[in-house]
Amino acid sequence: MLPQNLIEAETFARARLARVVYDYYRSGAWDETSLRRNREAFEQIDLWPRVLVDVSSRDAGTTLLGTRVSAPILAAPTAFHRLAHPDGEVATARAVAAAGSIMVLSSLSTTAVEEVVAQGATVWFQLYANKDPGITQALTDRVIAAGCKALMLTADTPVWGTRERDQRNGFRLPHGLGAPNLASLDPVGELKSRTGSAMCGAFDWMLHPALSWQELERICARSPVPVLLKGVMRGDDSARAIECGCAGVVVSNHGGRQLDGTPATIESLPKVVEAVAGRGLVLVDGGVRRGTDVLKALALGADAVQIGRPQLWGLACGGEEGVRLIFDQLARELDISMALAGCRSLTEITADLVRWRSAP
Repeated sequence: MLPQNLIEAETFARARLARVVYDYYRSGAWDETSLRRNREAFEQIDLWPRVLVDVSSRDAGTTLLGTRVSAPILAAPTAFHRLAHPDGEVATARAVAAAGSIMVLSSLSTTAVEEVVAQGATVWFQLYANKDPGITQALTDRVIAAGCKALMLTADTPVWGTRERDQRNGFRLPHGLGAPNLASLDPVGELKSRTGSAMCGAFDWMLHPALSWQELERICARSPVPVLLKGVMRGDDSARAIECGCAGVVVSNHGGRQLDGTPATIESLPKVVEAVAGRGLVLVDGGVRRGTDVLKALALGADAVQIGRPQLWGLACGGEEGVRLIFDQLARELDISMALAGCRSLTEITADLVRWRSAP
C-alpha cells in the first residue's frame, strides 16, 4: 500500500525507517521553529478562485534554464538517499526523469554524480563553496564534465546548524556509505565519511565561513553553466546575487535546518520576487506538501518550487516507484487546483488569486 498524498507519505516512511535516519531527515535546528513555520505559513494564505473559466484544457509546463518541465516542481538537493533505500539517488533520478522534472543533486549524495546523470534526468548540482578555491573548482569541473546543467551554490551554510535530534541520536553514516562526490577532494574527508563519523566531524572541511560576494562573482564568471544562489531570504541579497551574475535565486532556509527563528520561505518570497524584478529565476522550497501550496507559491511570484523531504519519504515507501508517486501526486493536485482556481496555464496564476489572512 502506498500513501495517497505527501503528508501521509511521511507517516508511511516513519514506520519503515530506523529512528536515527528518520530523525536525521525530518529534524530542524534548535527548537525547530522555522521547520514548523515553513508549513504553517501556507495555511495563512487564502485562495480566491475565479469561476466560469473554460478550464477543460490545462498545461502546467514551463521552461527553466532551457529545460522543459511538465510541472514547476523540482527535486531539491537532499543528502544521503541511500539511507532511505539501497538504490538511493539512482532511484530518485529515474523517477524525476520519468516525471519530466529536474533533479538538484546534493554534494552529500551517496551516489557518484556520473552515475546519477546517466539515469537520464536533467541534473543540476548543489555546491558548497570550499575555503580552498581549488577544491571548489575541481568539484565544479567534475560535475559539469559529468553533464550537470546548472550549479546551485548554497549560501546559508558558513557552519552547520545545530540539530539536537542528531546529537541525541549520535547520527553517523553507516559503514559502507560515504559522499563519493567529495571523497576524492579531501583525504581526511574521505576517511571520516567512509568510517561513519558524525556529520559535522566528517564534513566540516567542505564549508567556507568566509564566502563573500566577490567570490560568488568569480564563481559565476568562471562557470560555463548557469549559477543559482540557494539560501536567500532577503530582497537585498537576492538583488545582489543577480548583479553578481547569478541566473536566479532559491528562497530557502535549508528546510529549517540552519538558523532557527527565520520567517517561513513563503513569507519571504514576495520581497525576493520584487527585488529580482524578472532578471532571473526565483525558486522556493520549504513546507510544500500540497498542490495548493504550489499554486500559492506561483501566485506570489515563484517560477517553480522544490520539494526536499517528500522525495525521501517516497524513497522509503517504495524506491523509484515511491518517488515517482510523490511527483505524480503533487502534479495532479496542482492540475486540479489550477482548474478549481480558474487557471489554464501558469501565466494565469497571478497575485490576485491569493490573500494573506494577516500581513507576513
